[in-house]
This record gives sequence, structure tokens and C-alpha cells, in this order.
Amino acid sequence: MRFTDGKMRDITIAYIGGGSRGWAWTFMTDLALDEEISGTIRLYDIDEEAAQKNARIGNHLMSRAEAKGEWQFTVCKSLEEALTGCDFVVISILPGTFDEMESDVHAPERLGVYQSVGDTAGPGGMIRALRTIPMFVEIAEAVRDYAPEAWVINYTNPMSLCVKTLYDVFPEIRAFGCCHEVFGTQKVLRGIYEAETGDHVEDWHDIFVNVVGINHFTWFTEASYRDVDLFKVYRAYIDKHFEEGYQLEGENWMNSHFACMHRVKMDLFNRYGLIAAAGDRHLAEFMPGNEYLNDPETVKSWKFSLTTVAWRKKDLEDRLERSRRLLDGEEEIDLQPTGEEGILLIKALCGLSRFISNVNIPNTALQIPNLPASAVVETNAVFSRDSIRPIEAGAVPENIKDLLMPHIKNHELTYKAARTFDKELVVEAFMNDPLVKGKNCKEADIRVLVDDMIDATVKYLPDGWKK
Repeated sequence: MRFTDGKMRDITIAYIGGGSRGWAWTFMTDLALDEEISGTIRLYDIDEEAAQKNARIGNHLMSRAEAKGEWQFTVCKSLEEALTGCDFVVISILPGTFDEMESDVHAPERLGVYQSVGDTAGPGGMIRALRTIPMFVEIAEAVRDYAPEAWVINYTNPMSLCVKTLYDVFPEIRAFGCCHEVFGTQKVLRGIYEAETGDHVEDWHDIFVNVVGINHFTWFTEASYRDVDLFKVYRAYIDKHFEEGYQLEGENWMNSHFACMHRVKMDLFNRYGLIAAAGDRHLAEFMPGNEYLNDPETVKSWKFSLTTVAWRKKDLEDRLERSRRLLDGEEEIDLQPTGEEGILLIKALCGLSRFISNVNIPNTALQIPNLPASAVVETNAVFSRDSIRPIEAGAVPENIKDLLMPHIKNHELTYKAARTFDKELVVEAFMNDPLVKGKNCKEADIRVLVDDMIDATVKYLPDGWKK
């Protein structure tokens, strides 16, 4: 990298999962809109053809007159080629295919266990982790060998276990996990503040929050706008509008597999006193299975959706068709800000700014002092030139800690199971999971479910699972 004329040039970013038909285009858009940084994006993907297509799409995007960024997209055939000499590493991969995810999400339904996402918590998140962790072991070893000084940005789920793997394999790695769920709750608070006061908030970044928890199960212990305590505003809104909830502009939960009316987080606020800071689909999966996810009718009553894998498969078909249109010039990527912060974090690490954002890293600095140091937690951190300094977020209240600890324990069990091929640890994690416990599942049935779910994904697991 070199700094000239107020810009950071010749940045090299290795993008692992560079054949993505979704997030890659988001990343390209933000790069094209920023004129302060430029360089090369090395795309690496086990599907090299997909990476080649994205290189063409990215280079065309940068050639457009309205694109401010100056980036060249290239394709690499190996991790060594992608990583050697790079400044940043971005990881955004799909572990396995949607066929495996179909079992992750829907196999537990035979025991009455429903999952609205299935990629982080619950049985689906744990089985997904079994095939993801070995991939991240390989990535961590490659970063150690070829790019030990690079900053590593992970977007892959299950986020906590991905980051945990990177640090366990290469303790000196400079890695962190990024997630936009917190941003969504800041936007909800902005909207509720505007509805309650009639005042206008220009930028949701001006909603200042203190973040505690684990990925997709985060909480605000403080929230303010200027001199206003947003907890009081939030409580007043809930008192009047709990039944209908709150709808973000441009969203309609009945026509979307991702939107919600935020009634789950409102209910959690009434029950536990903190503002839950993730989408309702994620939050529900961390709670007992007889609550928000008891059955599809219950889910509908809370005004969010079960994202089926059948829908994900259809969506992939649509994105593949969009890729064809982009390659053939029948469609152009809309150059509008995406709301993601990845580029802002890269700029801060380059020394172009100083920025505060939520980040997933190990709790070794005891950002949350009453959670284990071995846990990967999500709190705010200060990003500046070549450094990330986690902000001391304070202890979580005991009632929130009680909700977090079963999942932190399951992170340990699942990680150990993945590294040692120990099915008994998977069974223990399933039995410890609130979704499963909430349905009073029998141990014999859980054991059969574990066997079937591992069998459904075994071709993506190391040989140790096949003995």
C-alpha cells in the first residue's frame, strides 16, 4: 500500500469465496463508490468459473463513468496465490450447498424443532459448523503461512465459531467478524425516535449504542441520540404499539423472507430490560423452542418468517440468472450505498479515518468481564491505523448472561466435536440447545436426528467422521 494525493493506493485484498452471487456484488458496489482507496481484488473460489464471472462483472463495474473507485479484479487458482503479499483478506463462503442446508434447517422439524434461519444457533447452526470449521482451519493455516500480517475480515456464518477457529489455529491472526444485524436495530431506533418525537435523524450512525453479547444474539445496554435516552423512547413506543410492532421503511414482513415487525425484540425488552439487537429471525433461534418458534402459526403471530431452503434454492436460481444478465450487459449494478461498513473499516485500518463499529473477536481483553475469555463476543471497537481496540462494554446483567451461556457452552462443544470427530459432543450440544430443550425431545430421538443430520452432510466433513 502507498499513500499519495490523499488516497491509499495499491491495496491488495484477497477475497475467499470470490465467486459469490450476492455479497460479492455488494462489496464491489461499495468499492466503486469510494474514491479514497484503490488496488487489486484477488478472487479465489473452489468454483473458479464463478470467480471468473465475478472478475468480469467487477472490472466492468469499475469501467463505468460514474464509478469513483479504481480496482482491478483478478482470479487466483490457490489460497497461496491469493494470499501472498495481500493487505486484507475477506472471507465470505457458503459451506456446502443448499442441499446440505436443507437437512440443517428442516430435519429437526420432525421433532417439532423449527428454525427461522438455521445457520448460527440450533441444530442447523451446529451441523453447519461441523463442515465450516475444517474449511476455516485450512484458511487460518494459509493466512499463517502466506499473509500473517494481513487483516482478516470474516462474513461467514456461524460467525462466532468461524472467528474462534481462526484464532485457535493461528493465535496471532489479525481477524475479526463483521455483521450488519446491529445496524438494523440502530435503524429501528432511529425510526421509533422519529415517530415518537417528530424529529429527524439524518444518519443512523448517530444512534450511539453500547453492544454486548454474541453474534446474532446481541444486546444494547445503552442507546442514545444527542441528549435523549432511547430506552425511554423505545419503552414508550412499545407501550402503545406492541401488537402491531414497527416496520422499517421499504419492508413488508408478509412479502419477505427476511423482514420482521420487531415484535420479538420488543417482547425481549419487556422481559429482560435490554434492547435485543438483531433481526427477529435470529433472536428467536436463541430462545427456548416452545416460545417464538413453537410452530409456524406462532411464528406468524410474532410477524416474522421461517426462511425455507426451498426459497433459498429459488433465490439462487434468480441470482444465477442475474449474473448472466450482468455478464451479457442486459443489467447494470445500481451504484447506490449498500449500508455495509466493510469499506469504512478497511479505510480506518489504512489510517484514513478513525471509526467505531461492532466487531466479533475473542473476549481476551474482557470486553464483557463476566463472560469467559475464550468466548467470541460482539462489542464495539475502535478501528484506526493498523489497530482494533475493543471497547470495554461492561458486564452483562445476570438474566442476559443466563441466556447467553448455553450458546457459549455449545460453541465450545461444537468446536471440540469438529476437531475431534466426536459425535457424543454433538449429541450433548443438541441436548443443551434451548430450541431442542424447549420441545422436551427424548434423548433417543435426538441421537437418531444427530446421526441423520451428520449423514446428510458427511461428504463435506473430514474423513474422521466417516469411520
